[in-house]
Amino acid sequence: MLKPAIAYCRVSTETQGRSGLGLDAQRAAIAAFAAKEGFEIVEWANEVETGKGADALDRRPKLKAALAAARKVKGPVLVAKLDRLSRDVHFVSGLMAQRVPFIVAELGSDVDPFLLHLYAALGEKERALISHRTRAALQAKKAAGATLGNRTNLAEAQAAGAASNAATADKFAGNVLPVIHQLQATGLTTLRDLAAALTARGVKTARGGEWTAMGVKRILDRQAA
Repeated sequence: MLKPAIAYCRVSTETQGRSGLGLDAQRAAIAAFAAKEGFEIVEWANEVETGKGADALDRRPKLKAALAAARKVKGPVLVAKLDRLSRDVHFVSGLMAQRVPFIVAELGSDVDPFLLHLYAALGEKERALISHRTRAALQAKKAAGATLGNRTNLAEAQAAGAASNAATADKFAGNVLPVIHQLQATGLTTLRDLAAALTARGVKTARGGEWTAMGVKRILDRQAA
């Protein structure tokens, strides 16, 4: 017997909403997942966001309707990727508090809700690291007494920037290591398999890309250092 579920898709601009860009891929991923896992999608919800503050639930009427529909049929809300719910960890945490199960197709049906929080936190942290890296380097340069734009202090600025980047990399590694350990506990041992599993679960590198064996090795090396 098929299990009832509500499907939720989201794009972030009106242009994408009108053209269907992104929605078709999400629908295809959800439909394939539902067929494989034995879910019957009883309702589809398509959300188009515009403007700032789009992560507020009151700005997401289709998501609110999907939550209500899921409660009614006593089933989960299916999404293609975690970032289709939100890129904000606090928003994801708030959704978990709604006591409606969310299943992310690309992560699989057996992912613990704790891991959803962790993946969201990692994604948010990565974006913060990228946006703050340059600012931190400039602040370190100023603290060292350098004048911005003065190339006579280039060596000092580079050293300060390198120290800042190292600290940032250590923090990022500390966030990714719990996920790697969880994957290792499932039996994955090679760097290539760990890299593939991280990418498959939507965990991005500090630069927002996909994982390689060398990238995983660098994280593990920081743990050993």
